[in-house]
Amino acid sequence: MPARKDMPSTLKRSPKEAQDTYAEAHDSAVDSYGEGERAHRTAFAAVKHSFEKVGDHWEPKAKRGPSDKKAAGGRGSSGRTAGGVDANASKEHLMDLAKKLDIRGRSRMNKADLLEAIRKANDGSTRKARRQ
Repeated sequence: MPARKDMPSTLKRSPKEAQDTYAEAHDSAVDSYGEGERAHRTAFAAVKHSFEKVGDHWEPKAKRGPSDKKAAGGRGSSGRTAGGVDANASKEHLMDLAKKLDIRGRSRMNKADLLEAIRKANDGSTRKARRQ
């Protein structure tokens, strides 16, 4: 499968189910739209419905569905992506993720601050993992 060859590193470090979701959605999107950015965006959208980014990899979400307003609205919708963080998760879940990622000051953060801090921590973890 072509998608497995060019799979993003965060997915290569993720469970087989996340890799399968990406590969199947990518290959289907290539059949519909051709190879390119749109196929990759479509594949990531499929991953974000069932998985959330935690550090440098993707983990299964407790509840399937769009991860943020951008994902819920579809192509051309306004809003900003949460970068793989499940913005629809409870604050309690986000606090647990922040603790797992050792984010300082999390107890004083509101939900929006937690989302941003987790997104930044995830990006940092991914950069670090790519250097190794």
